[in-house]
Amino acid sequence: MAEDTQRNFRSVYYEKVGFRGVEEKKSLEILLKDDPLDIEKLCTFSQRFPLPSMYRGFVWKVLLGILPPHHESHAQVMMCRKEQYTDVLHALKVIRFVSDSTPQVDVYLRMYQLESGKLPRSPFFPLPKAFEQYLNLEDSRLLNHMKTCSVVTKLPYDLWFQKCFAGCLPESSLQRVWDKVISGSCKILVFVAVEILLTFKIKVMALNNAEKITKFLENIPQDSSDAIVSKAIDLWHKHCGTPVHSM
Repeated sequence: MAEDTQRNFRSVYYEKVGFRGVEEKKSLEILLKDDPLDIEKLCTFSQRFPLPSMYRGFVWKVLLGILPPHHESHAQVMMCRKEQYTDVLHALKVIRFVSDSTPQVDVYLRMYQLESGKLPRSPFFPLPKAFEQYLNLEDSRLLNHMKTCSVVTKLPYDLWFQKCFAGCLPESSLQRVWDKVISGSCKILVFVAVEILLTFKIKVMALNNAEKITKFLENIPQDSSDAIVSKAIDLWHKHCGTPVHSM
């Protein structure tokens, strides 16, 4: 009990002086010392807290199954994975699904589709209905305006739900979204899309042309991205609850 009280005091102190992530970083380092790694705990941690940049790549590889839970296998497995990447990329070039000029984000998507048996292209996440549902709960007037403009079916769903906002959000904001996606919570994408509409409501309401609305949403101002992601995570917790992290 005394230890928990001390930990809570330290957390409040660190947050007040601007070091909110210190305790979370220590907790993650403890989890990463487990052998084998506890995937469930890493998933829960990733859903509750932003991953420190120095550990993000490693944790993502573990959560995606690229690296196994056992530390001793990591070097050998990574060697095999590099060979696998080369082989899959070569196969995609041979069947002309990608070329040297294909954007990297599309290359990764095609590689995923090939390995998961989803080539030719199919929708990555069937989320438009959920998007409409939550937007209606947050701002029904905005949704009705978009329906009046006949833009709901023309929104950049591929950019949002297929490319997971790659090419829409800057890398620093994108990483926080992908922390949640990679740890198993794809629904965060819906709330990022909803929050984009809420953030730029005045701009969208001022437009009455579907093409103009879609074009604007495909190229949103980058300076609001961090705030959009933070508010989207709050919306996600509001509607879906907060994951419980246990050490």
